[in-house]
Amino acid sequence: MDKSIPTQLPLYIDGQWIQSDSKEWLDVTNPATGETLTRAPYTTPEELRNAVISAKKAFSEWKNTPIPTRARIMLKYQALLKEHQEPLARILCEETGKTFEDAKGDIWRGIEVVEHAANIATLMMGETVENVASAIDCYSYLQPIGVCAGITPFNFPAMIPLWMFPMAIACGNTFILKPSEQDPITPCKLAELFEEAGAPKGILQVVHGGRNQVDLLLEDPDIKAISFVGSVPVGRHIYQTGTQYLKRVQAFAGAKNHMVVMPDANKNAAINNIIGSSVGAAGQRCMAISVAVLVGEAQQWTPEIRDVMAKVKPGHWKNQDSDYGPLISPAARERVLGYIEKGKSEGADCLLDGSKFSVTDFPNGNWVGPTLFANVTADMSIYTDEIFGPVLCLVNVDSLDDAIQLVNTSPYGNGTSIFTASGAVARKYQHEILVGQVGINIPIPVPLPFFSFTGWRASFYGDQHAYGKQAVRFYTETKTVTARWFDSDIEHAEHANMTIHLK
Repeated sequence: MDKSIPTQLPLYIDGQWIQSDSKEWLDVTNPATGETLTRAPYTTPEELRNAVISAKKAFSEWKNTPIPTRARIMLKYQALLKEHQEPLARILCEETGKTFEDAKGDIWRGIEVVEHAANIATLMMGETVENVASAIDCYSYLQPIGVCAGITPFNFPAMIPLWMFPMAIACGNTFILKPSEQDPITPCKLAELFEEAGAPKGILQVVHGGRNQVDLLLEDPDIKAISFVGSVPVGRHIYQTGTQYLKRVQAFAGAKNHMVVMPDANKNAAINNIIGSSVGAAGQRCMAISVAVLVGEAQQWTPEIRDVMAKVKPGHWKNQDSDYGPLISPAARERVLGYIEKGKSEGADCLLDGSKFSVTDFPNGNWVGPTLFANVTADMSIYTDEIFGPVLCLVNVDSLDDAIQLVNTSPYGNGTSIFTASGAVARKYQHEILVGQVGINIPIPVPLPFFSFTGWRASFYGDQHAYGKQAVRFYTETKTVTARWFDSDIEHAEHANMTIHLK
């Protein structure tokens, strides 16, 4: 175990790392070994309120901090994240079970958002029009909104916190981070580095806990905006409760992502991308491909998909041959195993069954091997539900139109992709599909930070999305000024200046 991990995680409130007074604590375990790494507190109501008070106090000064100063902190922060990427990745591996390369990727995608936040000066520019009427000008400013909060999931403990607080803080707000209670160590390390980068006291707070702590954040009148990433039921709760308390809310929820495979696609590329995007990170990604839609003659590739997938081996992150790690918890493993049994009972053909998979040296790990179902239909629970595990469903359709109808009938709209050699087919698909993020010969179309992460339908509740220009809009309010100055005042101004000069 990493010796830098404390036996009890502190809270970060008012610029200080403090031990909680909580009587309730949660064990944070290594999902590959079952070993307890540390204990995290369920932050008390008083401690949460102190975090909000500190953030509100810090906002009064931070909002007036020059934008170049904010940008320089982000520049320093991204440099520190790069410098510490590998030690951060090792901690992330310990608490999530991810492979080392996957963990480094988790951190790198967050670094990219911090780099984007360093461009905040141009992102915060307003608009100006001269002479909207006779001698009247109109211009707008973007101004920060106040104390914001972020509630992040277990599957990306570096990337998703870095989606949130750097953009919010660069815009001039202060931020309270409530990371997942299942892997809160990495977010604490992120906060340590942010402090080292020169972040002033109080602009970032880190608290721990579960639903009760989340509800207190949602109800607190001094918190103006909530960012969330997680499951559909929790996303709905966050959105409904947050908006009930008149907060601005962006809630990224679940997904069921389809990859459409046309018969003219590059077979090797398509198959390899199907496998990697479905079982990578043990399938615990909201952008994972969990359904491959085989169109026409592409259905004949099923045996080859099975053969390639059968070669994928989960394992401990220190084993460089491991393709992915364990599920995050025993409960998550049991949930996935339950869906595998449902798939069998519902009549799908289970071509690969990973439910009995184990790793000899790590018998207490939450392992599930790669699992493949063929001849899946749209009424099966393994198709309709987000499994969040290394389980891939193959669905057969006759035509591109059938594939589009299938995807558009799904309630989710996070991501989708199509593999084809035809530009016309790709153009038709990207135009007609009702999904927010579309990949063409790319399996997981997560946009770079100068765009925005744009899930649709039941995959997102809110108006403005994460990072990119939409994040700036989410974390700011627009002030518009209409100004008129009278020519007759010029003579008075000149006379006043002359009088002052003579004195």
